[in-house]
Amino acid sequence: MVRNVIGSVLALAGATAAVWSPFRDWYDGRPGRDYRVQDLFNGITGAGSGIAASVLLPLAFGALIALIGVVLRSRLLVALAGLIVLGFTVLWMVRQGQAAGSLTVSTDGRGLGDGVAMAAGGGVLMLIGAVVMSGRPRQRTYEPHPAAPPAEADDWGPYGPDPTGPVPYRQNPYHLRPDDEARPYGETRPHEAQPYGDQGRRGDEGPHGDGYGPDGPPTLPAPNKRDEW
Repeated sequence: MVRNVIGSVLALAGATAAVWSPFRDWYDGRPGRDYRVQDLFNGITGAGSGIAASVLLPLAFGALIALIGVVLRSRLLVALAGLIVLGFTVLWMVRQGQAAGSLTVSTDGRGLGDGVAMAAGGGVLMLIGAVVMSGRPRQRTYEPHPAAPPAEADDWGPYGPDPTGPVPYRQNPYHLRPDDEARPYGETRPHEAQPYGDQGRRGDEGPHGDGYGPDGPPTLPAPNKRDEW
């Protein structure tokens, strides 16, 4: 933002100097508005010219491009304006040197005048302004993130395609038979032998509620009585 402001001020100052320069002396007291545009291409002559057909025309055109560049914040347009003003000024100096044989600078009003310096300085200021300006901010384009690839048709994980259907932990994790699931715990099948004998399996409820079956826990023989004295 600050760079655009400083560059714009320099470009506008250069455009103002370029437009004002034809009204100042260019060579030997002759103002720039007295030089015809065609003299820049055919050679300098002593014939006078109107303001509309003088060197003011290309310089004003360069100033107009600089103004448009400042409004649009275009560094390219401002630089182009500076090149136009500076280029026509240098072209005039070449033609004037060919006509006069040489270009001189003196303090008594002879030779190059301050109008040439203003035109050349205006073109340089425009170029500096184009360099200083940051231009228009670039618009960032946000690209959407690529969508995740669809899952494979047969990759449903442990739940399968139907989340309410059977899953591994619902499918009889202890590998019991259907009659085992329906039979109360501790009850044996009629065709199976009791692996624990008459005492039954641990967990079968007996009369004592101790899990040793109907005969109760095993008993030991009574100890021998001591002889009483």
